[in-house]
Amino acid sequence: MRTTKTVATAATCALLIAMAACGSDDEDPGSGGDDSAAASGSGGSQTIKVGVITPLSGPAAATYGPAARSGVEARIAAYQEEGGECADNDFEIVDADDASNPAGALAATQRLVQQEEVYAILSSSSNFFGATQFVTTQGAGTPVLGDVTDQSPEWREVGNNMFPAQPVPDPEAVYSNTGEFFETIGATTFGGVAFSVPASAAALQSAADSAEAAGLEVGYLNPNVQFGSTDVGPIVLGIKDSGTDGVYLPITFDTALAVVQGLEQEGVETKGILAATGYGADLLDNPVAIEAAQGVSFSIGYAPVSLGTEATERLANAVRDEGVESGIPGYAMSSGWLNADLLLHGLEVAGCDATQQEFIDALNQDDTFDASGLYGQPIDFTVADQAQSCQYYVTLEGEEFVPVEGASPACGERIN
Repeated sequence: MRTTKTVATAATCALLIAMAACGSDDEDPGSGGDDSAAASGSGGSQTIKVGVITPLSGPAAATYGPAARSGVEARIAAYQEEGGECADNDFEIVDADDASNPAGALAATQRLVQQEEVYAILSSSSNFFGATQFVTTQGAGTPVLGDVTDQSPEWREVGNNMFPAQPVPDPEAVYSNTGEFFETIGATTFGGVAFSVPASAAALQSAADSAEAAGLEVGYLNPNVQFGSTDVGPIVLGIKDSGTDGVYLPITFDTALAVVQGLEQEGVETKGILAATGYGADLLDNPVAIEAAQGVSFSIGYAPVSLGTEATERLANAVRDEGVESGIPGYAMSSGWLNADLLLHGLEVAGCDATQQEFIDALNQDDTFDASGLYGQPIDFTVADQAQSCQYYVTLEGEEFVPVEGASPACGERIN
């Protein structure tokens, strides 16, 4: 990894906020779990009604909008074109707007379960925590597959009807790979910035613990930044004065860009900056971000398109068919793709004509889901916590995300 002066990250705030909320309803438990609901036929073919919940209005709509549905449609289309095991099924997609708030997520979820009677819900929503009590009680018969950006603890529970399509971060876990990454690029002093929200602050502290375990000194840590702030003068000086040369930024793009520009203006050189989020077409569509982010590294949970594997080529070709020239999906589109991939995987495991309960029971016993080759290790739905964490690391060079040598993926053991 080369030394760089200016680095930045584009981040989605949905990945940084952990909250808890609950919703309730007067219906009897299991009202959304009728095994015949939204699924007709037997013998390997049925019509499957799928609800996709995502922000279609409100502040988060600019980040999400119809992109999650596009990802779902792209994955299903690619699967049917390849003639997958359950490709004879018909899929009907129902949109549900969480209105960018947890109350909206609850209302949308109740509609999907009680009125639309969907077979499964695919959640690309950072507000889904508003619906988790409902779906695990009154809606416990409906499979829920999601990107876990709402950080609800129910995603990590074993035996319920909620299944993460992406690895669930344990806020108390420390894995060795983050510290090893900074050690590999030659950093000696680790530092970083986080928002004063639990998930962002916990991510920074876990990374600091990992870096310390790898032998780095811990320098400037600031977990108290106001969400969305661009007043970063004291932060830049703190990084400079502490001698921090390896920086971790689990923060949103605007704040990260301000930090990057401040470091450049102060002439601060680092061995590298690792962004927890930001990989994707969203960054490549922003000329200012491209210029500022030269040399920044990004950690991502699935194989980057630039690896050129069978799995990444499938994804890239489908994304190009959706009009994205680079073949790299933005966050919301990748969320929809991975959620749909888990739906298809679950049908193959349970049977293409499986009832909702058969689908739930089968996934609760499964440890083989690897997003059709996009993950460095499978998700094991039979345990709450993974003993190992695998991440892919890429560096922005020009307008390309180049895989970091020896880190595609880099897997680390849990060390606490």
